[in-house]
Amino acid sequence: MLLLLNVSANAQTTTGNIKGTVKTSDGKAAEFVNITLIETGQGATASQSGHYTIKNIKPGTYTLVASFVGLQTQTKQVTVIAGETVTTNFVLTEGGKELQEVYVKSAKHNKFLKKETEDVARLPLKNLENPQVYSVVTSELMKEQIVTSYVDGFKNIPGAGVPLVYNNGRTTLLSRGFVTANFVRNSVAGYNFNSVDPADIEKVEAIKGPSGTLFNSSLASFGGLFNRVTKKPFDSTRTEISYQTGSFDLNRLTADVNIPLNKEKTVLFRINTALHNEKSFQDAGFYRGVFVAPSLTYIVNDRLSVEVDAEIGNFNATSAYRLAPDPKGGINNIKDLDIDYKRSFGNNSLDYLSRQLDIYALVNYKISTTWKSQTMFNKTYSTTKGYVTQLSLAKDSLKQQATKQDYPYYITNIQQNFIGDFKIGHFRNRVVAGIEYYNQKSNWTNYTVILPNINYKNPGAAYNNFNADKVSALVAALPANANSYVQNNQSSYAAYVSDVFNITDRLNAMASIRIDRFDNKGAYTPADGKTTGNFKQTAWSPKFGLVYQLVKDQVSLFGNYMNGFNNATPTATSFDNSTFKPQYANQWEGGVKADIWDHKISATVSYYNISVTNTIMDDPAHPGFITQAGTQLSKGIEAEVIANPFEGFNIIGGFAYNDSKITKAAPKTNIEGLRPANSGPARLANLWLSYRIMHGEIKGLGFGVGGNYGSDSYQTNTTVFKFTIPSYTTVDATVFYDRPKYRLGFKLDNLTNEKYWSFRLAPQNPTRGTLSLSLKF
Repeated sequence: MLLLLNVSANAQTTTGNIKGTVKTSDGKAAEFVNITLIETGQGATASQSGHYTIKNIKPGTYTLVASFVGLQTQTKQVTVIAGETVTTNFVLTEGGKELQEVYVKSAKHNKFLKKETEDVARLPLKNLENPQVYSVVTSELMKEQIVTSYVDGFKNIPGAGVPLVYNNGRTTLLSRGFVTANFVRNSVAGYNFNSVDPADIEKVEAIKGPSGTLFNSSLASFGGLFNRVTKKPFDSTRTEISYQTGSFDLNRLTADVNIPLNKEKTVLFRINTALHNEKSFQDAGFYRGVFVAPSLTYIVNDRLSVEVDAEIGNFNATSAYRLAPDPKGGINNIKDLDIDYKRSFGNNSLDYLSRQLDIYALVNYKISTTWKSQTMFNKTYSTTKGYVTQLSLAKDSLKQQATKQDYPYYITNIQQNFIGDFKIGHFRNRVVAGIEYYNQKSNWTNYTVILPNINYKNPGAAYNNFNADKVSALVAALPANANSYVQNNQSSYAAYVSDVFNITDRLNAMASIRIDRFDNKGAYTPADGKTTGNFKQTAWSPKFGLVYQLVKDQVSLFGNYMNGFNNATPTATSFDNSTFKPQYANQWEGGVKADIWDHKISATVSYYNISVTNTIMDDPAHPGFITQAGTQLSKGIEAEVIANPFEGFNIIGGFAYNDSKITKAAPKTNIEGLRPANSGPARLANLWLSYRIMHGEIKGLGFGVGGNYGSDSYQTNTTVFKFTIPSYTTVDATVFYDRPKYRLGFKLDNLTNEKYWSFRLAPQNPTRGTLSLSLKF
């Protein structure tokens, strides 16, 4: 019915429209290119996503011109028919890098500004039209900052905080006071239970707030999600080989090779690889990795395209440092603990092996001028096998615990989306409707042993007892336990629809709804044939937003209501074995977005309020069990600016203030009215300034400096015991020389040698130097 109304409305018009995209030869969007009709002078400028639209054109044949200062002009003939929209696309012969230099020379390119994305709303929606807040970290920024660890790129995301590294290399960060994992890849499940290598990353999108309407709730937190977008093939030949070396015996070699496989350039191939070897700054600890990421694009015709890529990794490492304080030790601050910062209290023989295999496929099919089909498939295998460790304190002694683990995950994620862009009368609608299937299986094998306590200040010879031989002997002596091997299987089935309705060319509204059916088959122990924790639940997740552009395409006011949910499936159960209800989060948010001064300044400021119901916590009346008796409130302010105030100079800055507290808790839990410890610092700030010489004999020489700040936070925060992690300020700096055929760079992280810790009390790197050399062919 909607399509019939659209056709009927368009048939009554006397003019037509032209729309299309402008891309470079390497497949990237060519922003700011001018598109003009020679005969009438009508025109448009390509957006940062490369899209343009020229409206209200009288029927006829015209000459359409794509031009930009410093680039070769391109022309195409186009015929406009009344009531119809004709699509005309341009591909510039220059590649993205050549075009970038032209942008910068004309002082029209804010090189770190890449806000235009279809991932956040699953629709072609500009940042100024989107009522949701998000940040984007580009590969260009990560290259300038010589990022060799995936989480180092998160320094540029407001409110992300210090990375939390788990025993198998898996990482989480903060988003609006909630611990947020890295489980989303190319907008579907990328459930890596181990480390992520940055070699294949084109950009990282930090999507803020409960996002359960368009994304699987199993992959997001109530604070948002992090979507890692991988590099895609393009239609020209290019190779870049890079080598990094530096502190802690870093040796890293990467290669990025892109080749069209046929003369028509309809079959495109790209492969990214990395070899990584690095030691810890502590007396023990290492990471070695091999990573390969091939990708293939097949452009079947102008309506159908297929993309297939994979991530294949093999990693060997020691556990991340983890320390639990002693509530009875009389010490309430990590700095007062007097524990050696550079002692690992571990051993390199206690290591683990991680493997990953991610297969991703995307099929795009253009159904008509107004509708397209998008089919996505992802299959993930991620496993950790070996020893993981943790440390805990008891007065002046240290307890060392080791777990022999074999923990494979098997993930399947399938999505089918139908995306439309049409009019009902004069009102534009952009709609996505989809269904999703998600399945997660795991086989959990765990054997845990504890060694005799040692004195952490003067451990003596006992320091070396924490090794594989000692631990293996203790594991072999463990009695049989049915719970040592557990199988888990859970699925979700979802349907969703989202519509962005343009009331005027400045005012648009968003309405979305999703239903999820969650089926947890429970934990099965083959030894005794028992299944526990199995249940089924249904949850609804709505979303609404409103955007008004005070200044067309420059300044907008926005507000949103967003809902997210998590199915509570803790390892422990309730005392009466009752099923937990879904935990819900409801967010209200309002703010302003700006993209002004010819894209030289992009800024977002917002206030949010997130309330969580059905919060789960330890049951004080029944130790070892969980109760669902809490509510939580998280509110705050976030601000971000990305600026290019003058030629060659770029700024990225962010600030996040988060006020989070448990507003209701079960009796005797001692946490009501307090900030959850895992909410991190209440105040976080980030800044990066860089300047590149644009003219003369040394053009390409550049400098960068910046840093991060976090206020005090807690490892434990109850009315009975508090353990504080002090505030920190780190400063980083880089110098680089970037030429068409090569790039040299040197980076110093943590210039002031600041001592600071993660939520797990893991000491962070001291001053670290990294030298980088890249060759481009």
